[in-house]
Parts: sequence; structure tokens; C-alpha cells
Amino acid sequence: MSKILALLDGSIYSESVCHHTAWIAARLGASVEVLHVLGRREGVDKQDLSGALRLGARSKLLEELAALDEQRAKLAAQQGHAILEDAVAILQGDGVTQVAPRLRRGDLLEAVREVEPDTRAIILGKRGEGADFATGHLGSNLERLIRSTQVPVLVASRAFKPIGKVLLAYDGSASAKVAVERMAASPVFAGLEICVLHVGGSDSAVTDPAVTRLRAAGLQVTPRALPGEPDEVLGRLVAEEGFDLLVMGAYGHSRIRSLIIGSTTTAMIQTVKTPVLLYR
Repeated sequence: MSKILALLDGSIYSESVCHHTAWIAARLGASVEVLHVLGRREGVDKQDLSGALRLGARSKLLEELAALDEQRAKLAAQQGHAILEDAVAILQGDGVTQVAPRLRRGDLLEAVREVEPDTRAIILGKRGEGADFATGHLGSNLERLIRSTQVPVLVASRAFKPIGKVLLAYDGSASAKVAVERMAASPVFAGLEICVLHVGGSDSAVTDPAVTRLRAAGLQVTPRALPGEPDEVLGRLVAEEGFDLLVMGAYGHSRIRSLIIGSTTTAMIQTVKTPVLLYR
């Protein structure tokens, strides 16, 4: 699995997604596939304006609507190709030599499932094309993707900056343990400053297994424990201490959270201005 998959929708997050993808690809020596998915009816007018018209007029209008739908579909495809061309230029400018653009029509999750077996990580933006108008909400595709994929997902922040300081939120859950194992085995984290944080008490013993495993892999690790609610503590710490990346499991201990994204995960993606790397 040496391919990084970047999902692009033309939103204000797209350029940042490209830069984050290039950063990870360089550290892994991986190729990149950039994917833009057109919805099945993207560019098609979903309103039926013909219902009350007489037969002759109705037939003529239907012909005109069909021609208009065809034109909209062509424009949507042209926009998709333009998005991919811009992405390839940004990635190549960042030093990525192996970039494969791909335009697909259909459902995003179906498109991702096709390439997931060969994919090492997925990168996408926090919100989609309506980002400026939906600042309090996650993109619907982001939530669907995190629930369905087994591949690590990096949720890019709006702007990219070099990553040197990493905060790992560790609660001892299965997904947090997966995060530790993946980090220990990945060259992405070599040379980075990593803080392993347990929130909910002052005893850092909870983090001992994670710290031991990461140090055994040669990583620079500092354990830490803080009282309080995870979403409040993590959000404050990321902002005040200048962490460049937040790493966490997508789910906590609760069985209910196996049905939806963990509440702390959702809160962190919504509030922090750094990228968030999620492991299942």
C-alpha cells in the first residue's frame, strides 16, 4: 500500500489538501492519486417544470431541458478536469513526481472503495464546497468516509504549514492502540516531536504502553496527563502550545460510538485549526 489518495472537490480546502498530501507522500516515498467525483446527477436540473403544460409545449420544453442538462454535465466535467489539473500542478510543485488524476462520476464512497485496497492514507478537507457557509458543520462526505473506511484519514486544515510537533490523544481504546502501532511503523513521524496525552486525570500511567512502544520505534515522545473534558482540553492545548498535527482514534470506548463518529473526534475536527489524523 504505497499510494496516497487525495479527495478534491474544488472547495477552499483543496489547495491545503494537496500540500498535506505532498508532505505525507514525501515522507513515505509514495505515489499520489487525486480523485474528483461528480455526483450521479451533478449538473442536472432536478426540477420538473413541465407538468402543467400541454403536450406540444411540454415536449418542446423537455427537449430544451435535456439539452440544458447535457450542457451542465459537460461543464461539470470540465470543472472537474480543471480541479485535477490544478492539483497535479501543486503536487508536482511540491516535489511529487508520481501523480495520477482521476475523474469519476457516481458515489464518493463507492469510488474510494475501489481504490482502498491499494491506499495507505486518504486526505480530504474538513468541509466541502459550502465551507464558508457551513463553518459549524463537518462535510457530509467526511463523516460518511470516516465511518466506512479502514484506511487512516487525514483531515486537512484550511492552510498548510510544515509539521514538526504532534499531539497524540490516547485513551487506551482499540482505535488509539491502532494509532500507536501505525505511528510506530511509519516513517511519517520520524524526527517529529510527539506528545502522548491522556485527558481525564493527572496520572500518566495510562499512556505508558503507548510511550514505550513509540520510543522503542525510535520516536521522540513525551507523556502527559491533564484533568478535564477531552474536547475542551485538547482544543485548548492545540491552540496554546502550537501543535501542528492532532492524532487520535476515530472512536472511544463507548459501543454507541461504534455507530457514529466519536463525539470528541467530531468536536476536535470542528474546532481545531490544525490537521487531524484519524485511525480506525
